[in-house]
Amino acid sequence: MRISTRCSTAIHALLAIAVYAPHRKITGSVLAESIGANPVEVRKVLGNLKKAGIIDISRGSGGMVLKMKPEDITFFDVYSAVDTTALHELVGLHPNPSSACFIGKNIHALLSQPCEEIAQAIKQAMGTITLERLLNNLYEVDPSIKELVDTVPEIS
Repeated sequence: MRISTRCSTAIHALLAIAVYAPHRKITGSVLAESIGANPVEVRKVLGNLKKAGIIDISRGSGGMVLKMKPEDITFFDVYSAVDTTALHELVGLHPNPSSACFIGKNIHALLSQPCEEIAQAIKQAMGTITLERLLNNLYEVDPSIKELVDTVPEIS
């Protein structure tokens, strides 16, 4: 089971926007540098976040801002915006079981309900983790961020 790196890329971007946007312009290039990822990939993730209504991107000199409050943005919202893998696909079923075998011909039916329960549990857990919680955790990990954010020069 794996959630793609697009999700952590998006969370990183949202944290950076939440921390820095009130103080300075945030661009895709700045985020790509911070994330350590290809700018094209970061722009795709940002486009998906915009499409989902989580951020607003102003062309030219505007930069990016959150369109939702951090307490209203859940890990599941971010996952849904940037990852095309459906939750029920996170637990893979082998595609070609033998129909000649009594286990093989029934394995998908047997496992579909447990896999759905797993997907729902993951969705529920992801829904309890908010951007606000992650921001608070970030400030606990490094309390100096709140003071330093005003001293970081704007990168264009």
